[in-house]
Amino acid sequence: MSFLASCLFALCSYGALSAPAEVVLVQKDGALAEDSQIEVPNGSGSERSEGTSDPLPPTALQPKRSELFEGGKLLLTNGVSTIEGSSGGGIARWATIGGRQMSGGVGAAAHVTAIELSDFGWRSYGILVGVGDRLEVSLARAEFNTRDVGTALGIGQGYTFNLDTFGAKARVAGDIVYGEAWLPQIAIGIEHKRSSDGALVRALGAANDAGTDLTLSATKLLLAHSLLLNATLRYTKANELGLLGFGSDASGHSLQVEGSLAYQLSRRAVIGAEYRSKPDNLGLGEDDWVDVFAAYALNRHVTLTAAYADLGSIATIPDQRGAYLSAQVAF
Repeated sequence: MSFLASCLFALCSYGALSAPAEVVLVQKDGALAEDSQIEVPNGSGSERSEGTSDPLPPTALQPKRSELFEGGKLLLTNGVSTIEGSSGGGIARWATIGGRQMSGGVGAAAHVTAIELSDFGWRSYGILVGVGDRLEVSLARAEFNTRDVGTALGIGQGYTFNLDTFGAKARVAGDIVYGEAWLPQIAIGIEHKRSSDGALVRALGAANDAGTDLTLSATKLLLAHSLLLNATLRYTKANELGLLGFGSDASGHSLQVEGSLAYQLSRRAVIGAEYRSKPDNLGLGEDDWVDVFAAYALNRHVTLTAAYADLGSIATIPDQRGAYLSAQVAF
């Protein structure tokens, strides 16, 4: 919890920003971020004549105090919420920082997600906070209903597994939109997960009821081609994301991959596909996941995502496919 306390300290420190100054709009690399108002301190000598391309000083990227919670990111460039609570796609983590805040600002997002599979039901909900365009912390709860399969497995009709995920992510290089096209936004991250069903997951063969994933993500939006590309490496020992515990007597951490490809149909709409590999520590035939999705920004704050998800075999029950629906509210 010391990490979250540090984040709260960082949020409070923004209250010491200097008094408001003149606000201008700045165009970067031919694209103007929506609502991207930034501060140029009065008398700083930073005034520029029209057409001048000299870069602004670092202080020019700090928002006015009244705009600390104002969002200005281009639509959809903050990602949607993954089923584990961080920003990204539906099943793949991205290098995006959640919330609509720009550099120096504070943002937040909340989501609810439902996946209706052939024999199971998934529900998840969570929140995240973005500090500047650099740091993200998140918290999510997942509930996995076994329905009739619970009876067949001997754990009871409709038995529901529960999983809590505490996440953090830091951008270390690049920018998802601006800068050189060859340099993506790069972020390192961590997700600590804890199952609420310790005795049961151990009976199924899991070594632990808690575990920690480490991630490295690279994401780039190629505006000229309306394409978003993402790749993530995940070091994990989670069984079915952690719903069935972590590792086994014979298996532990392994390196898995996640990938996303999306095409922007318009300023508000995007379609794409995702892939996520997963370990099979318990020997239950755990499969990799894929989906095809469409996301639409109703406005600056609300984004809806619909997908067809193929999650393969879950707990020896094959052909788990179905609809994925998610709603996100971001500020």
